[in-house]
Amino acid sequence: MKNQFLQFVKKETLHILRDSRTMLIALLMPVAQILLFGFAVSTEINNINVAVVVPQWCEGVRQSVERLSANPYITYKGDIAPDEIDQNLRSGNVDAIVVFTHDFEKIMNEWRRNGVSKSAMQFIMDASNTNIAQAGTGYLTNILASDVMAASSMVETHMLFNPQLKSAFNFVPGIMGMIFILICALLTSVSIVREKETGTMDVLLVSPVRPLRIILAKMVPYFGLSCINLTTILLLARFVLGIPMGSNLWIVILVSLVYLALALSLGLLVSTIAKKQVVALLISAAVMLLPIVMLSGMLFPIENMPSVLQPLSAIVPARWYIDAMRKLLIQGASFPLILKDFLILIIMTILLLAVALKKFNDKLE
Repeated sequence: MKNQFLQFVKKETLHILRDSRTMLIALLMPVAQILLFGFAVSTEINNINVAVVVPQWCEGVRQSVERLSANPYITYKGDIAPDEIDQNLRSGNVDAIVVFTHDFEKIMNEWRRNGVSKSAMQFIMDASNTNIAQAGTGYLTNILASDVMAASSMVETHMLFNPQLKSAFNFVPGIMGMIFILICALLTSVSIVREKETGTMDVLLVSPVRPLRIILAKMVPYFGLSCINLTTILLLARFVLGIPMGSNLWIVILVSLVYLALALSLGLLVSTIAKKQVVALLISAAVMLLPIVMLSGMLFPIENMPSVLQPLSAIVPARWYIDAMRKLLIQGASFPLILKDFLILIIMTILLLAVALKKFNDKLE
């Protein structure tokens, strides 16, 4: 029986290797998505166009303008007249304008002597793009903080885990959660449904091999393919995107293997529902994609969702995997800190596999 099982695994493996389109999708799509979200799709604001309005130049103003022009996140557009503010903002020539007061030097001298803080400059932002407006306000405040804040009101800030605020650190765990569940579920479900459509499954089921062994034999090659994807993604994340992994790599692999088994179980469940390949494709790709993107915390924080949707997100497996990956890859957390996520993934895997096998046996009967 063991040899028969291995022969079925070999057959499925050869079948996958002969299908060049499947191999192309399964192996290249994860690489393309990781690189796309790691470099092209970025929430970092790296270029704020800033102009200044200076009623009267002085040494303090010159130093402030020099700091602005020297900052790599700022593109200095020069000084403009007060009546040109509206025109520059509306035309999109600048994103922000720093307006210095005419008595800037006097205000700064009073602050140094008496500690009295008054408004020495004004930031005028184009808030049509809220991301740029928020980032620009933060950049300008940090660059010019010593000029606009009294020492007693200044706050020292430390960014932990992702001090450079790289968006790739946020995207990679989310992409891992999306890729694995889509690839595994899609390929497994479409493969089994294709066997049903062509009648090959009926031939296999009347063979001496038990149906459970046949299903497991079909899932093993896809599990191996997913492990290759996992290895590729981790290598890209570490050596291309620079994501630290620390000494908990084995925990990352363990949690990922459980998640891969969950995704394969989900694909098996879809195959028991769908009768056509196109239906299996729609369920695996379209129906599952939206909840993963919207409710898993991949792009949008779960805490910001309406209270009605937050409990609904708990049934999305990707939520728990993404949460675990962020803790492990970005924060360098130990296993006890992701134990809850790990146990939930195991329970989901067991439930999905049990339901899928029961429905599969029911259809055979």
